[in-house]
Order: sequence, then structure tokens, then C-alpha cells
Amino acid sequence: MEMNDMVLVSVDDHISEPPDMFEKHLSAAQLATAPKFCTDENGKSYWSYQGMFMPSVGLNAVVGRVPEEFGMEPNSLEEMRKGVYNVDARINDMNANGIAASLNFGTCVGFDGGRFHKASDKDLSLIHLRAYNDWHIDEWCAAYPGRFIPCALLPTWDMDATVEEIKRIEAKGCTAVSLNENPTSQGLPSVHNEYWEPMWKAITDFDITMCLHIGAGNPQPHASAETPIEAWITTMPMSSAVGAADWLTLSALQRYPSMKIALSECGLGWIPYFMERADFSHSRHRAWTHSDYQGMKPSDIFKKHFMICFIDDAFGLKNLDAVNEDMVAYECDYPHSDTLWPEVPEHLWKAINHLTEEQINKVTHRNAMRWFNFDLFKHTPREELTIGALRNKAAADGVDVTPRSFGGEKPLTEGVAARVVTSGDLMSMFAHHAKPKEAQAS
Repeated sequence: MEMNDMVLVSVDDHISEPPDMFEKHLSAAQLATAPKFCTDENGKSYWSYQGMFMPSVGLNAVVGRVPEEFGMEPNSLEEMRKGVYNVDARINDMNANGIAASLNFGTCVGFDGGRFHKASDKDLSLIHLRAYNDWHIDEWCAAYPGRFIPCALLPTWDMDATVEEIKRIEAKGCTAVSLNENPTSQGLPSVHNEYWEPMWKAITDFDITMCLHIGAGNPQPHASAETPIEAWITTMPMSSAVGAADWLTLSALQRYPSMKIALSECGLGWIPYFMERADFSHSRHRAWTHSDYQGMKPSDIFKKHFMICFIDDAFGLKNLDAVNEDMVAYECDYPHSDTLWPEVPEHLWKAINHLTEEQINKVTHRNAMRWFNFDLFKHTPREELTIGALRNKAAADGVDVTPRSFGGEKPLTEGVAARVVTSGDLMSMFAHHAKPKEAQAS
């Protein structure tokens, strides 16, 4: 196999939603109370909903920028590459990067729909969450059949509504949902509470995969506000271990042996030690902790129920035999700063070309197809979805991948001498974006 022969499916990318997202999916009255795309007096864009302000951009929606601008958060859609928010341009960027299909998480309402959970009027939240799912499934994903894996949100503050929404999205062909890995952060019971039993049953009855994306519930820890931001960024994928350990002890995994979980943006290299440590802890402490894996080791449970996803992980791929090769999938993370767009194939090939052709096919697309019940080749023949074929199409369509300057807000005040950017600087940027003084609907 050569690099251009690979077929790539990314199970973690992101959308900065377009301003007209809800217009085709709500009545006039419902639209009047829906999340609104706004612009303040300084030209900064944000979403407003039930008194909350959400920046319209995702963390580091910097794809296509020159590296010097990675710390400059875009203030508006115009300061982003068009593929971040426009589905036609997204397909062009996927082609240029050799990506055959992509699973996309939302931004303005949170990876897990957290803004709907925080809103005070839950009746409106339910209406608008369903409309969001309709936009995502029927408009964004359906625009190019076979190129996107739909991933819906659930109104988990209402279990009856959650079960109904699972049934509704499954009927639309959606096979994945994005959940908060720690619902106590939303004021809900923990995943170990019987509250969740109806959802576990519906999820498994309809064979839907639960995606747990970092950043939704458990915080990514950093030592202090003075900690250099690179230290925080370094540990972000590994922070998935907190949620993974919690869900690994979920008793529902014993009752529902077909339950499927994807750890989105978790990385791969740390997983072997995580499983080793879980086995060791269980062997040393089960007599008094009363943990019960029904005669299996925690690592056996992990390998059975958890899909692990990676962006750039040469060590993990070199040690693929230490995990279950049937439970590893690739993710591009477009348009965030970790994305290697438009050079994903070149980076991935260096880390993967020692594997067998069968292993390469599993990691690049077959595992994702199986875990998400996604028929990649239903609408398009395989030969038209290889890296080489997609890049040839992008070249013919004139897709420009040249890095460019988009501007944006600099992380340091003008005139301040260059210094190491700290974790506190990042938090200040979030706070600065959070509540614009004056705004108008766009």
C-alpha cells in the first residue's frame, strides 16, 4: 500500500455554525427565541441564548492560518477559513486533505449541547436542541451523502425526552450522540445513578455510539494561571483518563454488553499504561472496593467497549499490539490548532507505514465504519475516496491550501514585549469574549 491508496475517516472534527442554522427548522415563533448570531460594536461575533453569550468561534479555529497567528482567536467568520462554517467549502478542504468522511462536533452550543442544559427555560431548550439536530443531520450532513457521520445532541435533563430523541434521530439515520462525560457538571446525577438506565437501554437497543469529547465535562487541569499554555495543551488529551476511568467502572457495561463509547480527542500512547494500571488497581483493591467486572479484567472491558481516537501518535501506533487494533480510529480535529490539515496524509503515513495493510485499513477507516454503523462506500466507490483521488479532485477544483494571514485578536496587548503565554492568558481571553457590551443580531 502507498500513502495515496489509503482511505481516511476522521471521527473528530468541528463546525463553527453558520448564522442561518435554525431558519429552515423552526417556526417563526420558535425562531424568535432560538440562539441568535450577533455582532457587537467592535465587529466581534458571538451567539446569544437565554441570557448567555457564546463566542461564535471554537477554541483556536485557526486552520489555514500562518503559525504566528495560532494564538489570535478569530473575532468573526470572516477571519476564519470558509470551510470552518460552510459545508461546501468544508468538502473542498476535506478533499484537499484526503479525508473521505468526517464526524463533526458543534461549537456554539457546546460539544455536548451544554448551553441547552444551562438555559433556564428547558421547554425552549428541547425545541431548539431538536432543531439543532435537524440542521446537523438533514442539512449539514445530508448536503453530501456518505461524507459525514451524523452526531446528535440529547436533552439529558429530561430522560423521557432523551429516549424519544434517540428514537427520532435513529430514524433519520444518525448513529452517534455527543454526551458530557461528567453530567454532575450539568447538575445531573452521575453516570453511576439509576437515572440513566432508560438511556442506556435506548442507546444499546438502537446501536448508537456515545462520544465523550474532552472539554465538555471534566476540566483539563493545569497547575496555575502562571503555567505556560503549552504545558496545558500537552496534557489535554491525557485528561481523558479521568472520564475513561469513571466510565470503565460503569455497571451498565455489564448489563449492556453491546454498549459503544468513543473517547473523542483522547490520544493513543497513554492507553496501554492506563489499562495496565486499571488491572493492577483492581487486583490489589477489589477485596474491599467490591468492584465487579464479572471475572474479567478492566482492560478486557476497556478493549471491548471503548473506541480510542488519535490525531498524531507515532508511539501509540508503534505499540498498537498493546491495545485492541479493532478499537483505534483516526481524527483530524479540523479546524483546531492540533489539526495537521492539509498535510494529514504525510504525517500519518510516517507513523503508520510499518503496519500491515489490514491494520492500516482498520485504523484509517474500517474501525470507524463498524463502530458508527457507517457505510462509507454506499454513495461513492472506494476508488474515488482514496487520498490520491480526493486530492486530485481538490486540485481540479482549484482548492487553495496556502497558509495565509487572517488577522484576529492578538493574545498580548500591543507594545507588550514577547513572553511565554500562560494558561491565565487563555482564561482571560475566554472571559474577554464572554460578555460583549453592546450587540445587534446579525
